[in-house]
Amino acid sequence: MSDQALSLTLFSIFVLATLGITVWASRQTKTAADFYSAGRRIRGWQNGVAISGDYMSAASFLGIAGLISLFGYDGFLYSVGWLVAYLTVLILVAELLRNAGKYTMADVLAYRMRQRPVRSAAALSTVGVSIVYLVAQMVGAGALMKLLLGLEGDTAAIGAIVGVGVLMIVYVTFGGMIGTTWVQIVKALLLMAGTVLLSVLVLAKFGFSMNKMFADAATASGKGDAFLAPGLRFPKTIELVSLGLALVLGTAGLPHILIRFYTVPTAQAARRSVNWAIGIIGCFYIMTTFLGFGAAALVGHQRITAADKAGNMAGPLLAQQIGGGAGSFGGDLFLAFIAAVAFATILAVVAGLTITASSSFAHDFYASVIRRGERDEAAEVRVARITALFIGAIAIVFASFARGQNVAFLVGLAFAVAASANLPTILFSLYWKRFTTSGAVTGILVGLFGSLLLVVVGPNVMGPKGLFLKGSDPLFPLENPGIVSIPLGFAAAWLGTMLSREPASEERYEELRVRALTGLGAEEAEVAPTRASART
Repeated sequence: MSDQALSLTLFSIFVLATLGITVWASRQTKTAADFYSAGRRIRGWQNGVAISGDYMSAASFLGIAGLISLFGYDGFLYSVGWLVAYLTVLILVAELLRNAGKYTMADVLAYRMRQRPVRSAAALSTVGVSIVYLVAQMVGAGALMKLLLGLEGDTAAIGAIVGVGVLMIVYVTFGGMIGTTWVQIVKALLLMAGTVLLSVLVLAKFGFSMNKMFADAATASGKGDAFLAPGLRFPKTIELVSLGLALVLGTAGLPHILIRFYTVPTAQAARRSVNWAIGIIGCFYIMTTFLGFGAAALVGHQRITAADKAGNMAGPLLAQQIGGGAGSFGGDLFLAFIAAVAFATILAVVAGLTITASSSFAHDFYASVIRRGERDEAAEVRVARITALFIGAIAIVFASFARGQNVAFLVGLAFAVAASANLPTILFSLYWKRFTTSGAVTGILVGLFGSLLLVVVGPNVMGPKGLFLKGSDPLFPLENPGIVSIPLGFAAAWLGTMLSREPASEERYEELRVRALTGLGAEEAEVAPTRASART
C-alpha cells in the first residue's frame, strides 16, 4: 500500500471509532447538563486527559515542530510558553471557576452582575476566540491532506478543511460534551503514544545525545550557532516578550479549556484534572524539542518547506524519514500512523472548540438574553446544535483564506485574543469587590476588538508577509499583539469600573467568594443570589 492508502485507512479507522463513541454518547445525552457539561460525571483523571487532549492541538503537534525545525530557539519558545501557562490556570482560576459557574465562563461573571449585557459580551468573545482557534486547526488539516495525497495546488487543502468541518459538526451535534470528552481522551492517548515512539527513535539516531542532535540540527539548518540562539523568527526582543505574554496568560482565558472544569463533580476533581493535565502536557512539550530539532537535522529545511512553506509537515516528514525514507514500507507506515494521529488531534480539538462556542451562544445569549432567562432545555440544546453548524461554516471560510500560515503562529494569535478579552474580566470578577458590569463589558469588548484590530493592521494581514494588502506597510509592527492588547483589556476593565458604581455587585461579591471557595450551590442554577444569601 502507498503512504496515502495507509494514512487514509488508519484515518478511516479512527473516524469510525470516534463516530461509534458519538453514537453511544448521543444515547447518554438527555438533558442540557449532559450536552454542556457531561452531567458533571467525568472523573478527575479522565478530565485531565481530556484537557490535555483539548490543549495539545495541531498547533502543538504540527506547528511547534515546524517552527523549531525552521527557526530553532525562537520556535522552542512556543513549547515553553504553553507549558508554563497551565500554572496560571491551576493557581488562579481552575477551582474557583468550577465552583462559581455551571456551564460557561459567563456564569461566573453574571453571578454578581447584570445578566444580559455581561452574557452578550461573553458569548461574543467566546465565539470570536473559538473561531480564531478553529481556523488554525483547519489550516493544519489542509496542509496534512496535501502531503498525504501528494496533490498540488489548494484544492486538496480546501477539501480537507471542509471535511474536517463536517466531521466536527457531527461530533458536536450528536455527542455533546460526553462524546467530545471521550474523543479527546482517545486522541490524547494516541498522540502521546505516537510522540513518545517518535521521540525515542529520533534520540536513538543521535546515540541518545541531545548535544549531538542540537549540533547536527544547527549545521543542517545552514544558520550555524544562530539556529540555537534567539532572533531567527523574532529579530526584536519585544516580539518575543509579546508572544510570551500571550502564551502564558492566554490559556487562563481560553473558553474551551475553562468549560472543561464544569464536567467534574467536585472542586477536588478540578484540581486533580489540572495536575493530570500538567503532567501529560509537560511530557508532551518536552518531546516537541526532539521532533523539531530532529526534523531540522534529519529531514532538512528544503524538504520541510517544499512540503509546506510554513513548516507544518515537519513532524510527519520526520516520521517518514525515521521509518526508512520516502518509498519504503517502514517510512510509509510510520508516516501513515503519525498522519492519522495528527488528524485525530485536529478532529478532537475542533470538536471541543465548537461545543464551547455553540454552548455559550445557546446558554448565554439565546437563553439569557433573547428568552430573558426563561429556560427551555430542549430549545437551548437545539439552538446549540444549529449554532455549531454556522460556526463550522464560518471557520471553514476563514481557514480557506489562512492556508499557508503556520498553525502554531495562528493559535498564538488566539491566545492573545483570549488573554486580552477574557482573562481581565475573569480575574477581576473573582478577586475585585468593586468590579462592575460596565467594567466587565468594556474589558471584554475592548480586549476582543482591540486585539483583533491590531492583528488586522499588523504584518499578519498587511505588508510583504500578510494575507492581504501585500503592497502596503503594516500600521502595527508586531505579529502578536499581546504586549499591547492584554494591558489594554485590563485597563479598559479597570476604567469601566472606576467610571461606574454598582452596589448590588459589591453586595453579591461575598456570596460569590463563598461559593467559589466552598462549592456551595455549584449544582444549582447558575444565578440564584437570593437563595445563596439565605444559605450563607
